[in-house]
Parts: sequence; structure tokens; C-alpha cells
Amino acid sequence: MTERDNLVHRLSRVLAVVKDIDPADPNAAATLSARLPLHGPELSELAALVRAGVEQGSWANRGELPVLWSRVAKADHPGTHGLSIDAVSMTGPGPGHAHPQGEIDLCFAVSGAPHFDGHEPGWVVYPPGSWHVPTVSGGQMDILYFLPGGAIEFGPRPA
Repeated sequence: MTERDNLVHRLSRVLAVVKDIDPADPNAAATLSARLPLHGPELSELAALVRAGVEQGSWANRGELPVLWSRVAKADHPGTHGLSIDAVSMTGPGPGHAHPQGEIDLCFAVSGAPHFDGHEPGWVVYPPGSWHVPTVSGGQMDILYFLPGGAIEFGPRPA
């Protein structure tokens, strides 16, 4: 098993829930929080896995703060259910981008009292067609981005 296959396997329980979430549903983040609570055993284990990966340089190993990033798996990787997975560690703003099919984010506090786009640590969901400059304030966060179909468009806000 390759390292990437192992990582996708370690995420399989989370992916089994995330795959059924419709980013267009305004209650998507609440649904995810109910099914996979931030401080429950699955996400606590995942937070430790992500933090260890960042510290060891196997996750979020590109760029420099305020944004470190890496692609964990492409959307066509077996087991991702058509979702690409990116790992990011942030202390400030990142590049503006659009979400043609939506974006599902899982945010873990690392230090301070961080917020992601004004949201507490936990699940944040952006609907299809949305755009933002992802920003962490008040500390550091490790974030997993799940993108349906791997669809993301970097650049300025569309006119």
C-alpha cells in the first residue's frame, strides 16, 4: 500500500460521511457536526494524524506561512468518492478562489483561538458557485479541504 493509499484509508470513515453531504444544503455543516463531532473520537484521532503529518513534513509541506498546503489525494483516487483532499496549515489569508461544486472544510485549532473566515474550529461548508479568500485569524489551524470533483478555480472574485 502506498503512503497516499494509506492516508485515504485512514480517512475512509470521514469520507464515508462527507461523500453524502450536499454543499448546497444550508444545514450541511450542522449535519456534519452531528455525524462527526469535532471533539468525538474519530475527529480527535484525525486531528492528531493531520498535526503529526504537518510536523513531519508529509502533509501541508508546500509554500510557507501564512499558508502551507499539499494535495492528499486527487478526486479520481480510489476511495475518495470523487472528492479531492487538500491539507492546509494556516495563520493568515490564502489565495482567493471559487468553488464550482462547493467546498467542505474540516478545521482544527493548533494554537491561539483561531477562526476560519470567522468560523470556530469544526466544519465549514461553502455552496457551489461561492468564492472567498480563505483566512485564519487569531492563531493557527490545520484544515482539510474536500472538493467535489476536485473543482476549484483560483483567481479574483468573478465579475
